[in-house]
Amino acid sequence: MNRTQKARHTLDRLREEIPTPETELRYINPYQLIVAVILSAQCTDKRVNIVTEDLFADYPTMADLAKATPEEIYPYIQSVTYPNNKAKHLVGMAQRVMEAYDGQVPQTSKELMTLPGVGRKTAQVVLSVAFEVDALPVDTHVFRVSAAQAHHPAG
Repeated sequence: MNRTQKARHTLDRLREEIPTPETELRYINPYQLIVAVILSAQCTDKRVNIVTEDLFADYPTMADLAKATPEEIYPYIQSVTYPNNKAKHLVGMAQRVMEAYDGQVPQTSKELMTLPGVGRKTAQVVLSVAFEVDALPVDTHVFRVSAAQAHHPAG
């Protein structure tokens, strides 16, 4: 079995076990999901769900968030990890979505990764959860190990 076949087999098995990927993050649309996933980096979903409740009440749309400043967002998210950077990322992400994507969260990994605060894992989570695109979100450590393994297979 070659690498592509192994990957396909693994994805098929995962689909059998987890037919519909879900998240513990609370959200009602792609805007809320991408915000929550950005906030969830190195933070618990429980904490993110607490802070997003007030954040979404006061900034219910991408357009609302795009009009904010990081300084205005900071008090909502100060209890998450790296709140200064995440406040900048959230505002920058919203502004880019408004300017480049007509206010709609992009639906490709390449486009998502042009947004501030969005890396491979965040893009994959948004694609698989919000848009039901086949994606396999893995964190940086898993990605590095599997990439190294691909170049230096055991046995």
